[in-house]
Amino acid sequence: MERKMIPLALMLVAGAICSIICFIQGYDAVTMLFALLIVLLVFYFLGYVIKRVMDSFEAENEKRSKEEGEVIAKEASEEGKENVPEGEETN
Repeated sequence: MERKMIPLALMLVAGAICSIICFIQGYDAVTMLFALLIVLLVFYFLGYVIKRVMDSFEAENEKRSKEEGEVIAKEASEEGKENVPEGEETN
C-alpha cells in the first residue's frame, strides 16, 4: 500500500467501525454523525502522523545508504591508488 493512502485507509476503517457501533447502540442520526465526524478527523490526523514518521524513517535510511555508498566508493578508490606500484600511472 502506498504511504499516501495510510491516512485515508485508517480514517475509513475507523469510520466504518464507528458507524456500525453507533447503529448497534441505537444512537440518533445527529449524535451518530457528530461522533463519526470526530472519529474521522482524529483518525485522519493519526494516519497523517504515522505517514510522516514512516517518510522520515525512509529519508534517514536513504541518507545513510547514500553515505555508506560514498564511503565504500572512496575506500575503493584509495585502495586502488595504494596498490599501484611507484612509477606507473593508472588509466
